[in-house]
Amino acid sequence: MMRAVIQRVTRATVEVDGRTVGKIDGGLLVLLAIAKGDGESDCRFLVEKLRTLRIFSDDAGKMNRSLTDLGGSVLLVSQFTLLGNIRTGRRPSFDDAAPPDEAKRWYERVAADLKAQGTPVETGVFAAHMKVELLNDGPVTFVLDSRAGVPVAP
Repeated sequence: MMRAVIQRVTRATVEVDGRTVGKIDGGLLVLLAIAKGDGESDCRFLVEKLRTLRIFSDDAGKMNRSLTDLGGSVLLVSQFTLLGNIRTGRRPSFDDAAPPDEAKRWYERVAADLKAQGTPVETGVFAAHMKVELLNDGPVTFVLDSRAGVPVAP
C-alpha cells in the first residue's frame, strides 16, 4: 500500500546538504512511502486522488476545490518511515517497506504521472537525508493508504 501524508501548504521546501532541491509556493506537500507489492493500480489511485481531492477552500470557505481546480503544485518527498511498525519493541520495523530500487521506481513514477497530467511537481532526493520546511495551511493534513482506498486518521 502506498501511504501518503498529504498536507495543504502555502509554501514548502526540501533541502539536501544545505541546498534547496524542491520548492513550491502553494499546493500539497506529499510525504510518500512505497510498500512491498505496490504496483500500477496503487500509483494510478494515488495520482488521481492527489489531483482531485477537494481540500482547498472555495469562496464560501468550504473544502470544495482540488489541486487541479487551483492549478497548485505538489512537493513530493519519499519517506519510507511512514511504513514503520512501532507497535512492539523499541526500534521500528520496516518489513513492509519496498526494497529501495523498487520504491525509487514507483516514487519517480508517481512524480512523472502527476507531471504528465499537468500538475507541477517538485521532488526531494530519494534516500537522501532531507530537511523539509512547510507552512501548513489550516492546518489541513490527511493520511491516505492506496490499497484501502480511504483516508485513515493520522
